[in-house]
Amino acid sequence: MNLSVTLKCCSRARLLGNKTAVWHCRRLSDVSSGDSQPSSEEEKPRRTRRAPGKASVLLFPGQGSQFVGMGEGLLKYGNVKEMFAVAEKVLGYDLLSLCLNGPEKDLMKTVHCQPAVFVCSLAAVERLNRENPAAIESCVTAAGFSVGEFAALVFSGAMHFAEALFAVKVRAEAMQKASDLVSSGMLSVIGRPQANYRYACVQAREHCLSLGIQEPVCATANYLFPDGRVIAGHKEALDFLQNHSRELNFMRTRLLPVSGAFHTALMEPAVEPLRDVLREIEVRRPEISVHSNVDGKRYMHDKHVRNQLAKQLVSPVKWEQTLHEIYERAQGQEFPHTYEVGPGRQLGSTLQKCNMKAFKNYTHVDVVLP
Repeated sequence: MNLSVTLKCCSRARLLGNKTAVWHCRRLSDVSSGDSQPSSEEEKPRRTRRAPGKASVLLFPGQGSQFVGMGEGLLKYGNVKEMFAVAEKVLGYDLLSLCLNGPEKDLMKTVHCQPAVFVCSLAAVERLNRENPAAIESCVTAAGFSVGEFAALVFSGAMHFAEALFAVKVRAEAMQKASDLVSSGMLSVIGRPQANYRYACVQAREHCLSLGIQEPVCATANYLFPDGRVIAGHKEALDFLQNHSRELNFMRTRLLPVSGAFHTALMEPAVEPLRDVLREIEVRRPEISVHSNVDGKRYMHDKHVRNQLAKQLVSPVKWEQTLHEIYERAQGQEFPHTYEVGPGRQLGSTLQKCNMKAFKNYTHVDVVLP
């Protein structure tokens, strides 16, 4: 499906609901012809200031959280059935069947798992809205990890669902193509306090140079929590880090099941395709605070969103810094309720390691019914 067809789909694909539903999100399925224009009140809902203890934060997971079976039982909530119907038109395949039934090897592919996590995370929002609508109404901040940032922006009203999904599709395909150009990967590292990650990457790059690899890449791709990193780059660099983990003061290393060195310079070929599609879709300033992976700061306007999403592909995800930005407060001030909406509990785990007080108000909204 090309962008012109997708945009026609988008005219029918706005998030359903009313102000008591997920009104932050653009409407997913306009049950009328799609020609009517939303009122100014719907376009720019007015938020009331809330006490910190009565506010909520939504966190959206990224690639790697997917699993076969996610989405099971969620079709009864809100707009979930329509969301998957729109996804099938945008993507050109049955995403719901892939999520529910696999096969796992197909779901794990970058081109499939990124759209899957995006849609399932917004399906989890629909579940939260049914089970705890106050959590939606009181939400003041959202953030997403890597591709999860697109779901956070849809939730915030900055993007249309179908247009954002199309951008995710283009992004995933471009990242896969970039990954196919060179043997690379990502390594999860938990280090001792004395570990020097920058020095370790320098050593790994020098090792690659000794092997004749030109312009080797090895750099921190994700800042997760204190002494928790993901390092990405050429496969030979990651092999070096694993083989020398003891002298580098790494307590534990694990290769991640991904196809490339995401959020490093090796993703440079993917930047322009994403930048091109972001120019074509509608982007607005978020109606609530949404924090960028690039620097942890809030998005300020539509151009800022477009620039940072493209830059994110070749920049480390500063998740630890983002959590500090969201949860920093004066001593004695209450923490908001935090909801991780989507597959997995990885973001809750990082929150626990970064801010135990904030984690006490954490809830996971799963994508499978018990």
